[in-house]
Amino acid sequence: MKHTVEADRAGEDQGRAIEPRRTPRVLSIAGTDPTGGAGQHADLKTVAVLGGYGMSAITAIVVQNTQGVEAVHPVPVSVLSEQLEAVSRDVTVDAVKIGMLGSVPVIEAVSQWLGDHRPPVVVLDPVMVATAGGRLLDDDAEDAIRKLLELADLVTPNLPELAVLLGEEVAADWATALDQGHRLAEAHRVRVLVKGGHLPGEDTPDALIEPGRPEPAVEVHAPRVETRNTHGTGCSLSSAVAVLAARTGEWPAAVRAGRQWLRGALLAADRLEVGHGNGPVHHGHHLDDLLEQAVAEWSRPETEDEAEDTGTSFTRQLWNESGDLRERIRGGSFVPGLADGSLPREVFLDYLAQDLIYLQDYSRALAQLAVRAPRESWRALFAAGSAGCAEETATLHKTLVEADAPVQSTEVTDEYTDFLLATTQSRDWAVGVAAVLPCYWLYAWIGTELDRQRRAAQVQDGHDGSGGAHPYAAWLDSYSDPAFAEAGERVRAVVDDLARTADPATVDHMRRAFHRACELEFRFFEDPCLRGRARNGSGDGRET
Repeated sequence: MKHTVEADRAGEDQGRAIEPRRTPRVLSIAGTDPTGGAGQHADLKTVAVLGGYGMSAITAIVVQNTQGVEAVHPVPVSVLSEQLEAVSRDVTVDAVKIGMLGSVPVIEAVSQWLGDHRPPVVVLDPVMVATAGGRLLDDDAEDAIRKLLELADLVTPNLPELAVLLGEEVAADWATALDQGHRLAEAHRVRVLVKGGHLPGEDTPDALIEPGRPEPAVEVHAPRVETRNTHGTGCSLSSAVAVLAARTGEWPAAVRAGRQWLRGALLAADRLEVGHGNGPVHHGHHLDDLLEQAVAEWSRPETEDEAEDTGTSFTRQLWNESGDLRERIRGGSFVPGLADGSLPREVFLDYLAQDLIYLQDYSRALAQLAVRAPRESWRALFAAGSAGCAEETATLHKTLVEADAPVQSTEVTDEYTDFLLATTQSRDWAVGVAAVLPCYWLYAWIGTELDRQRRAAQVQDGHDGSGGAHPYAAWLDSYSDPAFAEAGERVRAVVDDLARTADPATVDHMRRAFHRACELEFRFFEDPCLRGRARNGSGDGRET
């Protein structure tokens, strides 16, 4: 669901807000890298794996490999401007990441374009200092970069570049780096991502500084990753924050998620074995386990129907075993009322109010799974799910539930959330994953079935079947979204993977946790209807 997020403190100063978009269109303005580790190539990989659609305007053809830069061939300024204008005439740009510019005319061309077509998200990675420490720009170009800061929402310098922007010595400690970041933010009214990777020691801190705030909006510390394969980290992090800010509408969330993703890319960098120098980070690291699982599934000779008949898939067994419960859902009061739009609005809003409470704790449960996940890809999957719950809370629910109205959780809501939080925190990790699966799977099933019924009814009535008039269209659209079903399939794949290697006792616990959650889902659906009838003093309605 799209919505406008009010700008945070820095955004208010600049009068800018971000409208979140599930697949943001992100333009990279930067140079190339034939070995694929930095520049345009790193930007486009990052945007793709984090759910955006990448585009590029090339500033320079760079001859380089993992051992260094051999030559730079600037693109004529007129050609760069033509690229930018061609994109703008045809595509709405949700975010732009700016990297290597190199000269005053190029910087001015980009500034002119931003003045005419400034997207909601502008991230500037000021490429000013070479890895070996040499300055890459002359004084005039450095001054032009400082002016360009006024058109950016976020600037992501490393410590040497931060020092150049301020005309000072490079910070030797984190406190000095933070002080420089604050002063740069205030001087140019721009957010600054201060990165401590150049500091000595085992700690690698990052902080998001916003003008007008004395404390960092985000400050994260983590042990240094032991690898020499760090080529393209600056490009990758800045483009990650750009796409994630466009997806979430929140700068702190984008920085946290982008840093977590990049840390995984560094941890997996040695797997790539690219080049003989400082190799690239592994942009697609979080997809490795999922792809291996998918290849294993695709390689099986059985069709889905055969898997259902033979019981090859553990989750398919669970689905078959829960058939009676799905029939109870179909024959209950809540889902049929949603299907034909007859569900009283006060009952629907009552349900949404409880779902708002539920999603907050469900987000915590997914976060607990992410923290305890034994694989990096699984950690990313459940972390994304946790963030998605927060997004859903901010979109569908807060637009339909009165924000100031006090809501008391019901006994059913408490029973369900207590079960999920206890199971994901204190039991075997595999049991916790099985417990959260029904919320994905049942909701996707219900959303898809109801959306199919809605469209069929519209076609029968002479409409085009594209949605619209149904009173609960927003709910149906949210849970019939293919992306939601895809997330559920990923969780399902994790459950199947775990069941293949777990001992029989654990598998039994997984089965019982799944069915317990299914039963609680059914009760969660029906409870608002029961309370609605109780309020109205009516005992009629469908039996539940």
